[in-house]
Amino acid sequence: MDGKERSSSDTAPETSDWIDPDDAPDLTEEWFREADLLKGETVLRRGRPPSANPKQAINIRLSADVLEKFRATGPGWQTRIDKALAEWLTEHPEKV
Repeated sequence: MDGKERSSSDTAPETSDWIDPDDAPDLTEEWFREADLLKGETVLRRGRPPSANPKQAINIRLSADVLEKFRATGPGWQTRIDKALAEWLTEHPEKV
């Protein structure tokens, strides 16, 4: 050696603690569930497929009491407003 003392940080880590960054991950079921699905270089979207008749984002003014009552019903309140309006249209076709 060159006469310099080596600290423990200068020595190579123990084999059991060392992980080779080039090692491939274990290909488990969980790994495949979390992996990105590619078509060419495009990442395919996960989750629900696009709707054939998607809803449109709009701005609408509602009275405070109507809004409060729908919001009080919890998550999905906007969907319930949409359903209530659709039911009204079905029941009153002459008004449209």
